[in-house]
This record gives sequence, structure tokens and C-alpha cells, in this order.
Amino acid sequence: MAAIPVRWPNGRETKVEVGQDWLEAANAAGVSIPTGCMGGSCGACEIDVNGKTVRACISTVPAAKSGQLCVEFATDPFW
Repeated sequence: MAAIPVRWPNGRETKVEVGQDWLEAANAAGVSIPTGCMGGSCGACEIDVNGKTVRACISTVPAAKSGQLCVEFATDPFW
């Protein structure tokens, strides 16, 4: 699989394999994404990936036309 650069909310940039679990990729980058239900229902793990909101617990890293991804927290990570 191909690796793609990802810029995280903490300012760090890492290479992540397309298709990798978002929670695993974030953990490896030192980013803690809050979780709740782990089934996609509660929305605690929502992140914005290049402006599109996804639920990290049920999503994987996509390919990007731009060749890179930028991740931001969709909600307050300390709620």
C-alpha cells in the first residue's frame, strides 16, 4: 500500500498507509482522539480530514487527490 503524508492537530506530520485505521495512525503520531462507543454512533471521535468530517473509530485513511491529508479535531477533544 501507499503511504501518504498526514498533518495532525499537534502540528506533527507523519507518513500513514492508505487504508490504515485512523485511531492507530493517530496513536502512532502521538495524537489522542477521544472515543466513546467505538461503533460510530456517538460522534466523540469525529475528525475533519481535508475539511470532511469522519468518525475515526469506523474509518480508515483514504487516498488523497492532493497527495496529503490535514487532520483537525471536529469537536473539543477535551469534552
